[in-house]
Amino acid sequence: MANMTTSDIARRLVQPGKGIMAADRPSPAFKELLAAGGSTVDEHSYRNWSQLLFRAPGLNDYISGIIMPDEQVRLRDEAGNSLLEQVIADGIIPGISPFTGMVKLAGSADETVGSGLDGLRERLAEYAGMGVGFTKWRAAFQIGAGTPSDYAIAANAYVMAQVAALSQEAGLVPIVEPEVMLWGEHTIETCFEITERVLARTFEALYLHRVELEGILVKASMVLSGNECPVQADVDTVAKQTVKVFRRQIPSAVPGIVFLSGGQSDCHATARLNAMNAQYDLPWALSFSYARALQRLPMALWSNQAENVPAAQAALQHRAKMNALAAVGLWTDALEDAAA
Repeated sequence: MANMTTSDIARRLVQPGKGIMAADRPSPAFKELLAAGGSTVDEHSYRNWSQLLFRAPGLNDYISGIIMPDEQVRLRDEAGNSLLEQVIADGIIPGISPFTGMVKLAGSADETVGSGLDGLRERLAEYAGMGVGFTKWRAAFQIGAGTPSDYAIAANAYVMAQVAALSQEAGLVPIVEPEVMLWGEHTIETCFEITERVLARTFEALYLHRVELEGILVKASMVLSGNECPVQADVDTVAKQTVKVFRRQIPSAVPGIVFLSGGQSDCHATARLNAMNAQYDLPWALSFSYARALQRLPMALWSNQAENVPAAQAALQHRAKMNALAAVGLWTDALEDAAA
């Protein structure tokens, strides 16, 4: 990303009508997911899936960036061509997830914190030299009896801020991802309260680490009823509560917020994003950074069979287009029906 500041890159990632595809599932987790769907798994499955995603026709019409794990940024096709270089040539900004997993937070019952800080400064310098433009670091907060604790929120906020500061030092845009998880019986009101606490501590830590807010993005979860809550909030309520908590806790200096799908259905993730953009005048761009909500149907159609690649790529292009429209408030149910 030569001659581009972090604020330049951040704005390009959330340009109108485009979003980010999260493809950062490591090979072992990908193969486990593929096998769980009944598909045959072989030594080339991960490479073939990566090629399917990155070479989907017209992907760059709707996708501004792709988040990858370390293995993927080094991946080459059967002819020895770099998939990373292909992404860059298509005008898509590659991003890296330097996160190496969750570990138990010492002194807590079962809360976690992200790992992968060892040698991070050197790794980020290498990634920047390869043409990577941004990083993404995730913290996960489960709503339960007494969780998330103030301790877990503070510990994860500190780590996210450290990574953000190191990323900007390397010229990379940090995408900060404090995920409040969907799983549980909690109400949307409880989710709002937890999300507000998490965002407040996250931005406090970013300030203390002198992170330039104009050069970051936030990858956020929507304010939702828990998946087992008997009362599920409708689309407009989700939009209202999500926008309300963002207005309270996310400064307008931040260029954009991109949503994770976090277990939502494909159409719910699209409809809720669309409602926010259609109904509210907002100080930040609101877009998407979906994994499952973009790739669920394409993976099912593909099933690790070469002859299914065109159908899987068409499904990926459709979901990317639907979410790109939602990112500017122009999606409708009728567009889904027309493609069915």
